[in-house]
Amino acid sequence: MKKVNKAFFGFWFRLLGWKIIGRRPDLNKYVIAVAPHTSNWDFAVGYSVKQICNIHPNFLAKDSLFKIPFVGRFLRNIGGEPVDRSKNTNMVDLVVEKFESLESFIMTIAPEGTRSYSPKWRTGFYYIAEKSGVPIVLLGFDYGRKVAEFRKPIYPTGDIEADIELMKDFFRPMKGRNPECGVD
Repeated sequence: MKKVNKAFFGFWFRLLGWKIIGRRPDLNKYVIAVAPHTSNWDFAVGYSVKQICNIHPNFLAKDSLFKIPFVGRFLRNIGGEPVDRSKNTNMVDLVVEKFESLESFIMTIAPEGTRSYSPKWRTGFYYIAEKSGVPIVLLGFDYGRKVAEFRKPIYPTGDIEADIELMKDFFRPMKGRNPECGVD
């Protein structure tokens, strides 16, 4: 079934003019930071990349999506985990525990935390990587060039402002589906 999914999504991706640049790392544990996140279409692009590259990451999504009949079950089946952003749920620590307890674990997070313009990123993804001792892999969706681009893994240095600025430098040239909501 994996070969069928890879072939189907690879065909669909190429048919729409998209390509993947770079490669997923050959590591058992890492955080994938995806940006710019400007549209619901990002899910389709990301899911295609997941199938083509044979990556099985978990991902965080707002809890309200999981309350929709059938959608919640589907999201859980493909690795989704609900987050109630109105409460302090210690999500960073919960994800760090998963990294520590599992032999292989990948978590995908959109640092912007929303599809709207967001000049200030949520930092949970960074602290998850730092506390877990795992790298952050940047994955950019550039609708202008129709490219999903991986960057080599980077490890948090502890200087969060400098590290996030370095990450934003990678994402800034990429045009989201709604470019006005892109990375600043």
